[in-house]
Amino acid sequence: MNQLTHEQIQTHLISGLGENFKTLQDDYGVFTIELPVSQLYRTVQFLYRDEHLGFQFLTDLCGVHYPDERGRELAVVYHLHSMRNNTRMRIKTFVSQENPQVPSVSGIYASANWMERETYDFYGILFLGHPDLRRILNMDEMVGFPLRKEYPLEDPLREDKQDFHFGR
Repeated sequence: MNQLTHEQIQTHLISGLGENFKTLQDDYGVFTIELPVSQLYRTVQFLYRDEHLGFQFLTDLCGVHYPDERGRELAVVYHLHSMRNNTRMRIKTFVSQENPQVPSVSGIYASANWMERETYDFYGILFLGHPDLRRILNMDEMVGFPLRKEYPLEDPLREDKQDFHFGR
């Protein structure tokens, strides 16, 4: 079994869906693309169903908060694996913090159900069409989303952690 090259995946994606994505530089050797959120479901479905590519395993789905990226503060990252070709790829899509809506892929990958719930719980990203989108690890009464970088990590007035305490 030979791994698919990045060029093979890219060529196959372009022939099947057109050039609706941007290839990203990746230092870890994983083919990575960025998609507009409107193309996400169609592309993931194509990657799953295509016989040549066969990305039928969702390894991970997670959120990222980029507070300085105006209009694209929240990202959802999908890690897909084609076991047939022993090839991995990554998909990134960005949404604004004011409208954090992404289509659910739980209809394609059943394993996305809990991963989307976790991403919603920690980042507040709404997965449209999810069968049961509610908090999974935090209290239901919680109003914020703990992995958004909206709060300082430490109290700036705290004096017991000054540099001289650590020999700096």
